[in-house]
Amino acid sequence: MLEKTKKAIKIRNSTMRELLAEALGTFIFMVFGLSSVAQVVLGKGNTGQYLSINMAFGIGVTLGIYAAGGVSGAHLNAAITITQWVLGNLSGTKLAAYITGQFLGSFVAAATIFALYYDAIYEYTEGNLTVSGPTATAMIFSTYPAPSVTLQGAFFTEFTATVMLILGILVIHDEKNNAALKGAQPMLSGMLVLGIGLGMGLNTGYAINPSRDLPPRIFTAMAGWGMEVFMADHSWWWVPVTAPVLGCLAGVFIYKACIGFHNEPDHETENKKEAGTETS
Repeated sequence: MLEKTKKAIKIRNSTMRELLAEALGTFIFMVFGLSSVAQVVLGKGNTGQYLSINMAFGIGVTLGIYAAGGVSGAHLNAAITITQWVLGNLSGTKLAAYITGQFLGSFVAAATIFALYYDAIYEYTEGNLTVSGPTATAMIFSTYPAPSVTLQGAFFTEFTATVMLILGILVIHDEKNNAALKGAQPMLSGMLVLGIGLGMGLNTGYAINPSRDLPPRIFTAMAGWGMEVFMADHSWWWVPVTAPVLGCLAGVFIYKACIGFHNEPDHETENKKEAGTETS
């Protein structure tokens, strides 16, 4: 009985550590990302451009992974966490803990940026917090589609961008294939996000992550923008929640079909590595 109690306490402590690691990692990457958007919007293009937003998100992701990677694996993305759970790599308890941590870190990051740029936001908007219009500021915190993009087009964009995200992550981390050195993996993941932003950000702002989009949207609804953040653009808000999850699952299937199912068994891979080392 005592052993079972100790084991249960150990599991709870481990789960809490992972929750806090996900919260910190997500907080770091979101603060970098959201602050860069705020600076571009509120500075009216004089203190940054679209490239600086992409770079800031890439830097934020890199640092967030370095912060949380050793504890939780640094998912920092509910779509990745849900995919790991579907694949059986994560228990239901850890699924809840990871997503709770991500949402907490993202929400607190949005509140932090709101406080950081409070004066600038109110000067820019003259106290009128709006989702659309010439002084709209809701896009600082969450993504909204471009005016010319249909809801179907926006969904496909988010789906495709997330497919590319998970394909890139699998390429970087696949030990059976040609994985990057562990110390370089966070930096390469940040570059991956940068690349997605540079190539696929026009239509929707590349949310590619429910944890990046939904908690700040909830914050803006509470902070003065109101329920319009959920009703705008034909109730767009559900797209960056569902499309990344489906895109992540599809990307894993594509990678396994093309690479994963054809990889050699672990012992053969190890034998090749040992042979290569002996030859060297």
